[in-house]
Amino acid sequence: MNHTQNPRTNVSTNVTTTVRRLLLAASTGAALLLAGCASEKPALNTTFDFGPATNAAQAARAPIAAVVVGEVTGSAALDSERMYYRLNYSDPLQARTYANSRWSATPLQMVTQRLKSRIAQSGAKVLSVSDASDGVPILRLEIEDFTHNFDSQTQSHGQLVLRASLFQGHKLIDQKTFDRKNPATSMDAGGGARALAGATDTVAADVIAWLATLPLKKE
Repeated sequence: MNHTQNPRTNVSTNVTTTVRRLLLAASTGAALLLAGCASEKPALNTTFDFGPATNAAQAARAPIAAVVVGEVTGSAALDSERMYYRLNYSDPLQARTYANSRWSATPLQMVTQRLKSRIAQSGAKVLSVSDASDGVPILRLEIEDFTHNFDSQTQSHGQLVLRASLFQGHKLIDQKTFDRKNPATSMDAGGGARALAGATDTVAADVIAWLATLPLKKE
């Protein structure tokens, strides 16, 4: 006796098998997608500073025995740990910030500490405002620019523009603006941090040399 299969049964079986395969593929794809998402780690924040103030032996000798160094002032943007850069070749008016990179302290704090360290290395006694005595010169500093600037997609530099004013006994002895650019070795936040550290050290040396030219009263 011959047995023949019902065509409708074959169609139903094929449809069921196809649906099962589609569901299996979909569930496998979803599992792989979830696994991929779970393996992705959020970008880690990187913190930069100026590094140790080394090479003290190479520092110029201080022209004065003691000086009061006030806290460096500047714009509100410099009173945060954000790292700024500019694309001078496309839009120099827009100040951008690195998304996952920050300074360990504000630029105002870091420049203050670096200049104090460099002046102290030069042999001068660095005093705070509260420790000042009559006749001791007072150095006031203000940052006008502290940025990682991109001149092109392959060249950039760190720039520090700082205005220094020296007072003695409520009298302004002199005022000068220092502008230093230091080339960056890489086109990223790390390169900008190293370039700005170098620019800061150069400005510190400039300030010490400038102090040597000023007519200060001997107390």
